[in-house]
Formats: sequence, C-alpha cells, structure tokens
Amino acid sequence: MAGPAAPRRGCRVISPQDAFSPTYAKARVKFLEAAATAGMAIHSLAHPLKGLEGEVLAMDLALDGPANADKLLIVSSACHGAEGFCGSGVQVFAAHDAEWRAKARDAGVAVLYIHALNPHGFSWLRRVTHENVDLNRNFQDFAQPLPVNEAYAELHPLLLPEVWPPTAENDAAVAAWIAEHGLTRYQAAVSGGQHAFADGLFFGGTAPTWNNTTLRQVLRDHAQAAKRIAWIDLHTGLGPSGLGERICACRDDDAALARARAWWGGNGATPVTSIYDGSSTSAKLTGLMWTSVYEECPQAEYTGIALEYGTVPITEVIGSLRGDHWLHQHPDAPAELQGQIKQRIKDAFYTDTDIWRGQIVSQARQALFQAVDGLGA
Repeated sequence: MAGPAAPRRGCRVISPQDAFSPTYAKARVKFLEAAATAGMAIHSLAHPLKGLEGEVLAMDLALDGPANADKLLIVSSACHGAEGFCGSGVQVFAAHDAEWRAKARDAGVAVLYIHALNPHGFSWLRRVTHENVDLNRNFQDFAQPLPVNEAYAELHPLLLPEVWPPTAENDAAVAAWIAEHGLTRYQAAVSGGQHAFADGLFFGGTAPTWNNTTLRQVLRDHAQAAKRIAWIDLHTGLGPSGLGERICACRDDDAALARARAWWGGNGATPVTSIYDGSSTSAKLTGLMWTSVYEECPQAEYTGIALEYGTVPITEVIGSLRGDHWLHQHPDAPAELQGQIKQRIKDAFYTDTDIWRGQIVSQARQALFQAVDGLGA
C-alpha cells in the first residue's frame, strides 16, 4: 500500500459519518465540493426534470487522473436512486482520501466517479427512473423480443392492491404464494425484471431511458483510451445488514469471473459471487447496466463487481417497494401515509447509523485498493 500523500490545499480528512448526506441535494453539493477541492475534472449532465426540492438534477462526473489513461476504474452510485445515499457517501469519502488517491495515481489508474446514475430516483426517494423503469433491467436489445416473466404476471395484482396498507386478505394471499413457491422463487419472480407492466415493480422498460443513453455517452466520451476497465457499482438492499457482497458484474464468462475473484476475492476472505452459478443473493437478471461497457468500449478488457450492501430482510425491501409503486399510482394519498411510505423506502436502502456507515466505507475502501492492484497487475 502506498504511503499517504499530502492533500491539496483546502482538502480535509473526514470521518465516514461526515461523508454521507440525508438528501440528494446535499449529497450532490458535498460530492461536487469534494471533487473540486481535490482538483478533479468535473462534468455534469443535466437531467430534464427537477428534484424534490426544485433542485437541478444531474449525472455528475469527476475524473481523478489523466483523460488518456490506459487503466480506468469507474465508481458509480445511485443506479437505483434511493440506494444513492450509500454510494454517494463512499464517493465523497474517496475524494477526501489522500492515501487512496495516491495509490491510484502511483499505479497509473484514472478513477471516474459517476455520481447519481439515477438522480431523479435519488432525489424523489424512488428506486426507479422518472419513467418508472429499473435502470438495471433497461439495457436490453429493444429490437428483439423482450424477456417474459410469467411468475411476475401472476403476482402483479397482489403486489399492487387497490388500498394501502394491504388488507389482511392480500397479506394472506402473498404469504400463501411464498409458502407454495418459496421465498427464493418469490424474490426471483419479483426482482428478476419484467417488461409487461409499466406501472409494476422492476419494470425494465420498452425503450432506453434517459439514464441509459446518457451513461452510454459517458462511456463513449471518457473511456475510449482505456485498455483495461474496472467498475465498482455501489448498491444496497440485499443480504445481511452492513455486509458488502461482491457480485461479479460481467458477462457469463469464466475468464471475467476468474479475474474478479482474483482481484476482489481476498484469497477467500471477501468472496466474489455470481448470479450465473447461484452463489449470489441476487436473482439471475437481464438488461444489466454494466453490459453497456462491452458495447461502448470494445477496445478494453473489462472486469467489474456490484458491491451490494445489506440493510433489511428481502421481504421488507419488497414491501417498501410495493408501497412506493402504490403511492406512484395514488399521488393524492394522505400526507401522513405518503411520509410513512417514503421513510420506509429510505430505511430499506439506507441504514442511518454510524456503525452501518463505517462498515460501508471500510469495505468499499478495501475494494477500491483491490481494484487498483488488479488493474495494475
């Protein structure tokens, strides 16, 4: 590990707790200030809509290192908007971390931070984009027939009942489905993605979203010189609280999985899982965001992980999303109920404790150092 480098004038060391923010608007300011203080090149891509507080929304980029570097690490947050509290905190802490920045610089690795892939969802406390689309199911070939999720079609009317909170009858029907098919099947049916119900959960869309096309432009503009690309995409909502599961974010390719396990596996201490071999807490998915790197950066060898931090049990995560989608259909719901639903969403994807935040930063920092070692090998 490289020794600490002197911070730039005005830079200060911050605690993990100070890196996190309670709203998108404050998180964006904190990120941009940290990147500017560190002397990074900043570029912002404005979203067409405004945020919850009337604020400007944007996919913000900060490049730490030369634009023509042949080794590039991408660190992204808020693919699923409300999960951005975690990812933004990691990015802000990294921008203040002189030792980490020196490590990347000495290895010849440029780091591209993408803050808020889904700024609208981050601001409005939704997991989906303004089109009600799950961005991490939206990277499909829309010229071809889209995947069909028959199990979700069966569950859809139960997941979004007429009233909220659900009636006892609705709760019993959902429980009966889980009892018959199992919790793993329930998770896969709900979260696997679907393209038939535009108002439903985990809707992958029928066309590329603004976020999809904007991210592709980012890769075309900022990743064409790289011969080796690593990507750490920060997520929350699966697994034991505070544990960061390293899920291989590559194609179903043995060589890519082997690289990811060699880089991030820690000789078994921090295992890398896969959605393709059943070792991940995630269901098998399609339309994943990071597949864009294969299409937009064919010149590069690509290796990536989704760093997925646990918060609350999966049934509570899905329950919070059911409420949020119900509210999206019923914007005239009483203010008290709206507040309860939104707080439940935030709690499902962000654990507001110093212990949890410390766990997030320490594991992310380890993964960042491992990525640089892997790129430099």
